[in-house]
Amino acid sequence: MQAWKDYQDKNKDRFLEELIALLRIPSVSARSEHKQDMLLCAEAFKTALEEAGAGKAVVYPTAGHPIVYGEKIAVPGGPTVLVYGHYDVQPPDPLELWHSGPFDPVIKDGRLYARGSADDKGQVYMHVKAFEMLMRTNTLPCNIKFIIEGEEEVGSPNLGKFLESHTDLLACDVVLISDTSMLSLDTPSLDVGLRGLSYIEVAVTGPNRDLHSGVYGGAVGNPITTLATMIASLHDDRGRITIPGFYDDVAEVPKTERAQLARAPFDEKAYEQDLGVKALWGEAGYSTNERTGIRPTLELNGIWGGYTGEGAKTVLPSKAFAKISCRLVPNQHSADITRLLLDHLQKIAPPYVTVEAHEHHGGDPYVTPVDSIPFKAANKAMEATFGKMPIPLRGGGSIPITALFEKHLGVKIILLGFGLDSDNLHSPNEKFDLANFYKGIETIPYFHKFFAEMHGKG
Repeated sequence: MQAWKDYQDKNKDRFLEELIALLRIPSVSARSEHKQDMLLCAEAFKTALEEAGAGKAVVYPTAGHPIVYGEKIAVPGGPTVLVYGHYDVQPPDPLELWHSGPFDPVIKDGRLYARGSADDKGQVYMHVKAFEMLMRTNTLPCNIKFIIEGEEEVGSPNLGKFLESHTDLLACDVVLISDTSMLSLDTPSLDVGLRGLSYIEVAVTGPNRDLHSGVYGGAVGNPITTLATMIASLHDDRGRITIPGFYDDVAEVPKTERAQLARAPFDEKAYEQDLGVKALWGEAGYSTNERTGIRPTLELNGIWGGYTGEGAKTVLPSKAFAKISCRLVPNQHSADITRLLLDHLQKIAPPYVTVEAHEHHGGDPYVTPVDSIPFKAANKAMEATFGKMPIPLRGGGSIPITALFEKHLGVKIILLGFGLDSDNLHSPNEKFDLANFYKGIETIPYFHKFFAEMHGKG
């Protein structure tokens, strides 16, 4: 619509300035020293919703970081869209690899560099500005609610409880999330699902204290060596996970969907060059895009133990630690995979060490039905602004709360992401292309328009 275009063109510089102000707040949920920053960021989003036109905006305390809620009931009895996002961000470490300060936003070559620029402040702020645009042009076709949490990056430990106790407040007809990526502006795509997550930490203990590696080496099992051996055994030489029962519930993707996935343009050599690797690795029998979307994985996220300081210390360590995560696909359940992994590590541990392992957090996978009204509305919205139909893909990441939304609210979830896989999420130099930011603001109003129209006919 011309009114939307005119409004965005007139206010796009202000939209960007407001986002930059939000990105300056170091809202790192994983670190206690940022507790006040989390409160500050929650209040900033509350204010943004109020200024955009929300009839109600509230910061709800939780046992952890607060949840921001906002709403505009424009069509009583009409369809309601619940927009979900998060204002917390990943820790910025390692700081020395950033080209600029993680909380000192920099625009370079049409890209906004800052922690949280794409994950997820920039993407959720697209919704706030799209809502403002609908309000200012008097074209809001449905009711809109917002729930913006501060704990997504630590597993959303309190959001499930909030959903359970506020089902009436959050009642809606669809949940709309922009916390995913697309192929490119030239080749738009739409995620039809996300993988689930199982995340554990394991500790291997050998002797009751650190030992002299000369006096005791060769007689006492080294926990770091033992842990490394255990972890190495979790994959075979074909890239398959060796935990008994791991694949039992995996839903095989039909050939037709694999054929659709293969439509996505992919340059394997460019992919390798971008990552700085000479070759790719993965489960035999599947393409790279299939390995990162429709197949489960097991990854070592961190390993440590012994002496890692400056200089040398010839020590045989008492303990070794690792963090391990599994990405899950439909029909796999986080609780089941976590139990399998924890039990398997105990079974394969040799007698000269003890193993203690515990779960950090997890979540089940999610798939959106492509024949649903919400998905059709999202498809049509992207076609309206991109001039072509998006390619349906399955995202490799996880948003554990998606399955809980459907469980507690009884509605489907739409993943309308505008980031790119190259946005360095969770890494140094995270960025969000300004063209993608503005394209998101342009596209989102069309989703509300088409969803309201289709919902009325459905």
